[in-house]
Amino acid sequence: MATGWGSLLRDEQQLEELARQAVDRALAEGVLLRTSQEPSSSDVVSYAPFTLFPSLVPSALLEQAYAVQMDFNMLVDAVSQDAAFLEQTLSSTIKRDDFTARLFDIHKQVLKEGIAQTVFLGLNRSDYMFQRNADGSAALKQIEINTISASFGGLASRTPAVHRHVLNVLSKTQEAAKILSNNPSEGLALGITKAWELYGSANALVLLIAQEKERNIFDQRAIENELLARNIHVIRRRFEDVSEKASLDQDRRLFMDGQEVAVVYFRDGYMPSQYSPQNWEARLLLERSRAVKCPDIATQLAGTKKVQQELSRMGVLEMLLPGQPETVARLHATFAGLYSLDMGEEGDQAIAEALAAPSQFVLKPQREGGGNNLYGEEMVQALERLKDSEERASYILMEKIEPEPFGNCLLRPGSPVRVVQCISELGIFGVYVRQGKTLVMNKHVGHLLRTKAIEHADGGVAAGVAVLDNPYPV
Repeated sequence: MATGWGSLLRDEQQLEELARQAVDRALAEGVLLRTSQEPSSSDVVSYAPFTLFPSLVPSALLEQAYAVQMDFNMLVDAVSQDAAFLEQTLSSTIKRDDFTARLFDIHKQVLKEGIAQTVFLGLNRSDYMFQRNADGSAALKQIEINTISASFGGLASRTPAVHRHVLNVLSKTQEAAKILSNNPSEGLALGITKAWELYGSANALVLLIAQEKERNIFDQRAIENELLARNIHVIRRRFEDVSEKASLDQDRRLFMDGQEVAVVYFRDGYMPSQYSPQNWEARLLLERSRAVKCPDIATQLAGTKKVQQELSRMGVLEMLLPGQPETVARLHATFAGLYSLDMGEEGDQAIAEALAAPSQFVLKPQREGGGNNLYGEEMVQALERLKDSEERASYILMEKIEPEPFGNCLLRPGSPVRVVQCISELGIFGVYVRQGKTLVMNKHVGHLLRTKAIEHADGGVAAGVAVLDNPYPV
């Protein structure tokens, strides 16, 4: 990959002036977060951290990531409908991972009662890194797929203008024109709109399940505003509000404060810390309802690391997507090495390999939200502790992707402007809607590039490590 903005990164005075301009433009465009001091109030806000320059991304890999997104949508949807596959795949995990077990219990209860929901909505984001090959070329490798609360579609639609501005200030108008337009929040809203229409009740609302303390509210508001422009009203409520004020009628239609709910959009509920016993009850009530859940519980389970690891096994994609060899080939091409740690010979061998070459692996628990993975010495200590315990089945091992580092400035409130060595992660947003057994929408709706300094192994923007970026296609 080309080296990037080389000479521009060496003029410190110019970088500081550019950073001031970039920050003011970011604030003007609405690239905003609430502050960590006041996460429940918009009285004082700051800019969401971002890169001073867009980062170089090979066009071929960007195109490949877009081309495979509809395949991933179909795959997640297929997994969510295959109760036997989910049960078999997660059987060892749920014995040792309480959070996955609680989700799976709700899944089983809903199946037993009979699923009232007839319209299904997936808003997901598939994340990749660019593996540096021995010959210097780069390959697209999937890190994970987020099937619940896939965020930053709103802010990602506001950052291209910031990077165009920086390049225009430098009189690089041709380069500025190469920054791709990107509007995931519109595409995500189109998916919610389609699900709302198919639900078929003109006065029904969209219920957004929100956290009490939500710094990333402007990202969510972008989608709410797109829906309101289509005359679809959104109400924000917490799990606690659901348990106090939500009810189901005899047809299992969901009502909140007396108003019918067509779509439930989760921006909470992906981490164990987000559930009290009351919140688990609220989640069950929502799942039992006729409302379109984004995601329904089976789709959340389809996004677990354990399912990701099983999907990479020979023959599994062929079973889930029969008669679609081209789709299977496109999906397989993006898979990194993934290894089960279930008790037995296969798991023993994976652990032995990771202990012998710890720099080549990552240990991943069944968690979303960033900041959970273990690397290097920490991974070795964890594996030594886990290797003879059944608890190891709640983790998977993954080949560590090694991208080519590059220089950029990461702009953060209160931090000095300095050039650091970075790596990027590319996310593609996918939307699909299914009615009964028929897929009525399947599309990709935009991208998210996040960049972090190489000393940070793990963590996304919300976790405070990566910053927002834009791909500069080369």
